[in-house]
Amino acid sequence: MFDLFDDTPQPDVDWHPAWLTPEAAAEWLARIVAETGWRQERIRTPGGWVDQPRLTAWQGDPGAVYIYSGIRNVPQPWTPAVAELRDAIDALCGVRFNSVLLNCYRSGTDSMGWHADHEPELGPEPVIASLSLGATRRFDLRHNATGVTRSFPLSSGSLLVMRGKTQAQWRHRVPKEPAVSGERVNLTFRVVMPELRKK
Repeated sequence: MFDLFDDTPQPDVDWHPAWLTPEAAAEWLARIVAETGWRQERIRTPGGWVDQPRLTAWQGDPGAVYIYSGIRNVPQPWTPAVAELRDAIDALCGVRFNSVLLNCYRSGTDSMGWHADHEPELGPEPVIASLSLGATRRFDLRHNATGVTRSFPLSSGSLLVMRGKTQAQWRHRVPKEPAVSGERVNLTFRVVMPELRKK
């Protein structure tokens, strides 16, 4: 995927731009939207508490508690559709994912700011598999040391797997795109190990 003679930093990712067909992706999207109990979380910012600019849900095995941005995510049970996708992505990645964060971007004005998924309970080199359904949104990765940015168009049915030192060396975001009117649902499958969290 990347130029072997290009010495600029590259994230450790596996990119499957058409992992699902458009027809299959549309069917999965409808099932997941119908099955999921979405929440509007509030997060602390320098200016005070604000609503997250998207809807979220957290599913997983019992005990797969995940804390980020001051939000304690206690897993809801796996829904049938998400469990089926998890099993297929487990097989592809060679990882047994025990949890998933679902994000619903209602339109192009919903977004995700620059961040890294480097919480202690994810371990030092987490594997995170990101499945996109619905409207295409841009996903940016920015290298911490150099500022080099790599962008991916996350279309419906695409799967991006981040590995290795990606979370330690890069930040990522889903920027606002006001011209996008459609809904996008993103599922990021993870392995959460609460025992690694500092007491």
